[in-house]
Amino acid sequence: MSLALTETDETLWTIANIGGIVVVLAVAGLLTVLVVLVATIEKRVTKVRDKLKAAAANTEDTALIAETAAGVEAVLGEGLKHHLFLGRVYEKVRS
Repeated sequence: MSLALTETDETLWTIANIGGIVVVLAVAGLLTVLVVLVATIEKRVTKVRDKLKAAAANTEDTALIAETAAGVEAVLGEGLKHHLFLGRVYEKVRS
């Protein structure tokens, strides 16, 4: 039994081996790119999640806006009463 390969068979095996190495390197490169992209996406998703949590925290107390507005209106109304009163008193004092 002879195990020797012909020159054509050796050439085909060499081409197949080189092709296999190229495929393995291409797959390794693509997987590396995929891992890097996934890590970048994960970091950005974390940033977006943190921003959304901060936005939710900022808007938790929006119910107090109406209550605060009513208080400001009351203070402004009281200030206007004082202004009108002092204006009348001042006019009486001047005359």
